[in-house]
Amino acid sequence: LALAAPALAQTEKLGIGDAVRVTVHQQADLTTEARISERGTIALPLIGEVKLAGLSQAEAGARIAEDFKRGKFLKNPQVAVAITTLRSRQVSVLGAVARPGRYALDDTSSKLADVIAAAGGITAAGDDTVTVIREGKEHRIPVLRKSFELKGGETINVERAPVFYIYGEVARSGAYRVEPNMTVMQAIAAGGGITPRGSEWRLKLRRANEKGKLVESSAKLQDRVRPDDVIIVKESLF
Repeated sequence: LALAAPALAQTEKLGIGDAVRVTVHQQADLTTEARISERGTIALPLIGEVKLAGLSQAEAGARIAEDFKRGKFLKNPQVAVAITTLRSRQVSVLGAVARPGRYALDDTSSKLADVIAAAGGITAAGDDTVTVIREGKEHRIPVLRKSFELKGGETINVERAPVFYIYGEVARSGAYRVEPNMTVMQAIAAGGGITPRGSEWRLKLRRANEKGKLVESSAKLQDRVRPDDVIIVKESLF
């Protein structure tokens, strides 16, 4: 007979890395706290290794009780298994979020948007598309895809958003986020506009070619801006 474990729902499946407490009724010396190994097992007094990965807490309690009974160590063992640390249902959130770290998944917070919200949300420098590493493969997922379900053991990496750089005769030189279909005119506006000394007719654009070498060319206000572009607003000749 397996007693109900109060820590989490009995339907929660145990997994590698989870920490559990095994309590045998009226047998305090058999109480054990252990972490489920890479083999999916824990070691218990008298009966040795027992495989628990993939079982619910109730099923795990029943299996352990049966092993005690089969070994003739206890006649009618009552065993409770409770999860104390749910590592197999956690994900790692890295990169441009307010609070990077590990976060547990449950029935109400297993979606990408929920986990990112739990991590404090994406910072101003973060991209709107994140990388989810699942079974060693990288998947690029838009944050707006709210229904995307995560699985335990996955890693979510929020990379920095692509930026351009603007210098010269603008009010606020520096790096700015590249917005969809952004033009040079909009890039200049992001930098606070051209100073009285600058000229919209003397714009230069430095962009890497296929070999990665920076090439400088003249730019027009309606040209599209790409990530890592360097826009230079030069001084007016008059």
